[in-house]
Amino acid sequence: MLGSLAACNDGTKTEEKKVDSPATSSTPSTPAEKSLGDFGLQLYTLRDDMPKDPKGILKQVASFGYKQIEGYEGPLGLFWGMSNTDFKKYMDELGMQFVSSHCDWKKDFEKKAAQAAEIGMKYLISPYVGKQKTLDDYKKIADQFNKSAEICKKNGIRFAYHNHDYSFVQQDGQYPQDIFMQNTGADNMDYEMDIYWVVTAGADPEAWLKKYSNRFRLCHIKDRSKTAKPEDHDASVDVGTGSINYRQVLKTASENGMQYYIVEQEKYENSTPIKSAQADANYLKTLTI
Repeated sequence: MLGSLAACNDGTKTEEKKVDSPATSSTPSTPAEKSLGDFGLQLYTLRDDMPKDPKGILKQVASFGYKQIEGYEGPLGLFWGMSNTDFKKYMDELGMQFVSSHCDWKKDFEKKAAQAAEIGMKYLISPYVGKQKTLDDYKKIADQFNKSAEICKKNGIRFAYHNHDYSFVQQDGQYPQDIFMQNTGADNMDYEMDIYWVVTAGADPEAWLKKYSNRFRLCHIKDRSKTAKPEDHDASVDVGTGSINYRQVLKTASENGMQYYIVEQEKYENSTPIKSAQADANYLKTLTI
């Protein structure tokens, strides 16, 4: 979602190397590729369309094959002008699950956690905190995360933080993301890796997924233009047409505890948001990892 910083590719484009093995009965078999399974859409992708006709747009989203939805807190609130229970009822009718939502986690959070839990949501998520002046500032935010995570835990759901690139860029010799991960409790807080922003920061998403296995439980699948320059911040393209090797990255994610795969797109060259959302779904339906 919001945010901008330097961009740099980190090697996720690298082709998979094929290794020839002796064709003997003792040769271990390669694990069979599998489909991605259910995947979701971050409604921020359709931020210009949703306010006009929430129900109509959600019906289209369901028709594309999305089984999960991640929301955000806009002018109509978390539930698009409906009560939480009415929103869930409509999602049930469409055969989709409202898994998570980005929200203002510093305002009325107890109420939001209770409402989310009532309708079976899994997560409330901090979408953005911004680059801080000092490392101690990140530690203070981690303390605030822990308090919000406790509120979620009390209600039977989870709290998570969605990254931008600033937390994967070293500041005074440390990665802010390390500070967040190491100063929050794994027992009650998870993380949502926005893979696009990790790549934009010049970091390796697979290395981070392995470093903090089972901490990144949600991810944003957002592709980056093959022609993007390091300084290009707004370089989102249809998934599968960009520079990120999602087949490999998502394979590593699935091996390290990833549970929710959520599409997000913010730019739509020669397309529209709804057409891009459909194109993204078509790609993921055929993707094997």
